[in-house]
Amino acid sequence: MDPELSLLEQQVDQLMSLYEAMKSENRDLRSRLASVEADNRRLRDKVEIAAARVEAVLEQLPQA
Repeated sequence: MDPELSLLEQQVDQLMSLYEAMKSENRDLRSRLASVEADNRRLRDKVEIAAARVEAVLEQLPQA
């Protein structure tokens, strides 16, 4: 086989391997991002609830 063709074949194989690795990593990162965004929404909701409770307690305190 022609050495240049063999080198090109190796480079294409490397590129395909890199593509598959990056595709897998991208899929994993998208999954992690979705999970972190869900956690962020849940925590934001908890903070809003806690702030409302604190506000309610503060309103019940006598004015000094």
